[in-house]
Order: sequence, then structure tokens, then C-alpha cells
Amino acid sequence: MLCADMLEVSWKDTTGHNGQATALLEDISPSGACLQLETAIPLASEIRWTSPKQEFSGHVRYCVYREIGYFVGVEFASAIRWSSKRFKPQHMLNLQTLVAHGKK
Repeated sequence: MLCADMLEVSWKDTTGHNGQATALLEDISPSGACLQLETAIPLASEIRWTSPKQEFSGHVRYCVYREIGYFVGVEFASAIRWSSKRFKPQHMLNLQTLVAHGKK
């Protein structure tokens, strides 16, 4: 799901250093998410954020700089699964639905 929502994230890198920043949620799936930040987050860092009905945690799998900031891929911890019933980003677009409507 492509989406947009502002999040406050915190992380701990593999050396034990902590960080915190505001992120833009770019997309989300049951097993992970992509965040956009103004700062890089080291690979394998533990990262977390909360919503009113669910806490998210996982590990950074990629962090790449593109023209407008750092895009950080997060793989959720094994016990975490995203569901739109428990957390619905402020703006959300299901590409499968969009493609299906375009074929009509």
C-alpha cells in the first residue's frame, strides 16, 4: 500500500547508539514498511514507532539516499504484522485496486 503519514521513530544501531526523528511513511505491507527521513539510519538498526492501536518494531534492511532524503526499508519483527484494521495511515492508496479499476 502506498501511503503518507507522519511518524516519530526511534532506533538503536548495532553499536548501541540511539536516535530519534520524524519520518514520512511511504508504503506499508504486512511484513514491512518504507520510511523517508532527513537522516540516515544504519543497516540492522532496531527501529520502532507507535500508533494508537499498534506498536511497530523491526530492523533496517536498506537505507538509500535519493534527491529528497533517505529511504529506509524496515522489516517488521516476526511477531509484528500490519493490518489496516489496527493502523490506517492518514493517506493510503492500494495499487491493486487502482490497476483493477483501470482495466475496466
